[in-house]
Amino acid sequence: MSQANIAMTLKALASLACVVCLTCVSGILPRQAHAQTQAQTNWPERPVKLIVPFAPGASTDSVARLLASKLSLRLGQQVVVENKSGGGGSIGIHAVVKAAPDGYSVLFASSTVITTAASGKKLPYDPLKDLTPIGETGSVPFIVVVPPSSTATTLSELVAQARAKPGTFSYGTGGIATITHLGTELFASVANVQLLHVPYKGVGEALPDLMAGRLQLLLPTVAVGTPLIRAGKMRGLAVTSAQRSPLVPDIPTAAEAGLPGLQVEAWWGVLGPARMPTSIIKKLNEEINAVLVMPDVRELLAREGATARVSTPEAFGELMRTELTRWKRLIKDANISTE
Repeated sequence: MSQANIAMTLKALASLACVVCLTCVSGILPRQAHAQTQAQTNWPERPVKLIVPFAPGASTDSVARLLASKLSLRLGQQVVVENKSGGGGSIGIHAVVKAAPDGYSVLFASSTVITTAASGKKLPYDPLKDLTPIGETGSVPFIVVVPPSSTATTLSELVAQARAKPGTFSYGTGGIATITHLGTELFASVANVQLLHVPYKGVGEALPDLMAGRLQLLLPTVAVGTPLIRAGKMRGLAVTSAQRSPLVPDIPTAAEAGLPGLQVEAWWGVLGPARMPTSIIKKLNEEINAVLVMPDVRELLAREGATARVSTPEAFGELMRTELTRWKRLIKDANISTE
């Protein structure tokens, strides 16, 4: 056979191979796409992990377990709470960021996911780019409290006393750049006072010092502060929500007490990895919202001073963006040290 004939034969064989290859690929790709669509439609087909980035026993963990138990019944698959604490919540958050975006590993987050990012701390993720908002679940306001020995009986009196002694009124928080830290600095900014920050490992550790008068101010959640107020171990001056809390209806809001700019609440919500399928996001959001309107769920949250928040993924995402901008601006404008 001549070289020309050999070349033509090889060319023909190559063309035939390409046709066979394309035929195989064209058959495989639709099957893969169909399989992915079916997996999304049938989700969940196995247990779902709800990762809580804090240790068991915290309020975030308690609310997550309530949500998980109700979702398990509605989804027909177990929703298993997995605690991954450490790094101020960043270890658990990063675990979800790295997870496959198939809806089987999601995060039960608190507002800490945003306050930590606002602090400028170096993190292995960006909460707005690397996480998918699924839905807010609830929020709880704080309450401005003073020790029983304090002569301040109103928020206005507290502000006047703090202005008279700039930099000497001390307040405790759950740590640097936590929501209690930034919330109290928001109070200082709105009231135009200078306070002394004393960080603790948690607000619970600051309570004895507040009750003993070693601290002059604290912002615990309404759930934490209410029993101690009723027991006479501290005095509540204002709540930081837009409306009064049913737990302490006799205590005014900060706006009613003369500081309309002091509105801050801790919130919870469910987030997934980036690039989650829209169909799974939609289904999980709908099921979460269905749980949040259950009377027993609302009652349990109310006993904790919290309010259920039915939302959309878009609204939750907007809340996260707004909060990040808000806390970044406060940290910059008030020259707050987050080190």
